Amino acid sequence: YKGALADLRDLAQDTQQADVYNLLGFTLRKTGDYQTSLTYYTKALELKPDHKAAHEYLGELYVETGDMAKANEQRASLEKLCPSGCEELSDLKQAIDTKVTK
Repeated sequence: YKGALADLRDLAQDTQQADVYNLLGFTLRKTGDYQTSLTYYTKALELKPDHKAAHEYLGELYVETGDMAKANEQRASLEKLCPSGCEELSDLKQAIDTKVTK
C-alpha cells in the first residue's frame, strides 16, 4: 500500500478526479490512517456525490472505527443510489452485518 500511496498522491496533485481521492482513502484506511482516509473519502464525495465506491469504503471506515450510525448513513446513501442493489451496497451490508454479529 505504501508504494501505491506515493503514486496516488502524485496523481491527486495533477487531477481532481474522485476515483483518485477514493483510492487514496482506501489505501490510507488499509494502513490504519483513518483520519487522513476520511479526508480523502470526503473529497471524493464532494467531487462526485454519487460515487458508489466512496460511499462503500467510507461506510467500511466507520465500521472499522465502530461508528455504526455513520456506517448505516452510508448504507442508506447506497440504497438510494442502487435501488435494485449493487456490489458496493452488498459489500457494505456484509461489513455492517459482520460487525454487528461479533
